[in-house]
Amino acid sequence: MRPFPRDFRIRAARIFVRRNSGTRTRVGFKPVGGMYISFATNSDSQRGRHMAETRKTKLLIIGSGPAGYTAGVYASRAMLDPILVQGIEPGGQLTTTTEVENWPGDTEVQGPDLMVRMEAHAKAMGTEIIGDIITDLDLSKRPFTAKGDSGTTYVADALVLATGARAKWLGLESEEKFKGFGVSACATCDGFFYRGQEIVVIGGGNTAVEEALFLTNFASKVTLIHRRDELRAEKILIDRLMKNPKIEPLWFHELTEVYGTDSPLGVEGVKVKNTKTGEITDIAAKGVFVAIGHAPANELVKDVLETHMGGYVVTKPDSTETSIPGVFAAGDLTDHKYRQAVTSAGMGCMAALEAERFLAEVGDDVDIDGAKDTSLPLGTGAQVAE
Repeated sequence: MRPFPRDFRIRAARIFVRRNSGTRTRVGFKPVGGMYISFATNSDSQRGRHMAETRKTKLLIIGSGPAGYTAGVYASRAMLDPILVQGIEPGGQLTTTTEVENWPGDTEVQGPDLMVRMEAHAKAMGTEIIGDIITDLDLSKRPFTAKGDSGTTYVADALVLATGARAKWLGLESEEKFKGFGVSACATCDGFFYRGQEIVVIGGGNTAVEEALFLTNFASKVTLIHRRDELRAEKILIDRLMKNPKIEPLWFHELTEVYGTDSPLGVEGVKVKNTKTGEITDIAAKGVFVAIGHAPANELVKDVLETHMGGYVVTKPDSTETSIPGVFAAGDLTDHKYRQAVTSAGMGCMAALEAERFLAEVGDDVDIDGAKDTSLPLGTGAQVAE
């Protein structure tokens, strides 16, 4: 077996979850002797070991992007012994990117590499990181209770929600039909499979432009379809896109249908409509990448916490406090304005410090190892002594 190219190894390092016949299988790649080999574990096969387990902690962090891992670092320094449950996409959205050029201290870093470093940092500080998925959350009383897909129950006196955001879809029936069979929302995950082929990207923001640029590493041609004639992306990205000979923008058009073969299931092309004339055009393509933005991953709390702006969790001004005392929200779950890795990390810091202060004021109700922990956080856990 020969090693994969570095760019493919980085993309392959992303772990994702695939549902199949009612079970949940975690699929990914790990390094072995300089090569990356695939592995998979079925969480259902391990349920027996953990079905009756209950984990108790002062602070539970749900989510593992920059906000979650940063909260883990600060909570650990505050001696809160936090548990962090990674969720369905360990590492968050940065695991689906390539070069990150705006992370302070790194002129250029690969998104998956950055998240590996963040995880290692949180773990080194003392955060217990668990590869589980929270499926149910009870915020009606303290201590709060969370149910994991593994069967584990997590009990915590304070909670940091850092579940991030997920890709938006167009909602077309044909889009749903070909998801995973030619339709994707992650160029860094799936671009490799379209080497030498023509593909289309849908969208007009930073995400769409970045996806289109990345896909030129593999595709023979990338058609960027946008319903306007002006991109809403950073100027430096627009400049790169316009200078790339492999990319052809198609203005004033929107996707109306994805079509292809049924056996085997695969994309052959798309139908797009001119937003001015209504004329329908066929474009041959083997891959369709939808890059129209993200929506907050609020499924656990959308009916419990106050939300606004399309589902983002509401927090108090200049705070991560939510409408329920002891519950804090950080990162893209609450940030509808900036949505940057660095601001998410800052909010993770805020959430941990505010959780520490909350616990110091109200005390602990969590019975740890059979005895109530009456010690209080110092309130200076994230500060450097003079």
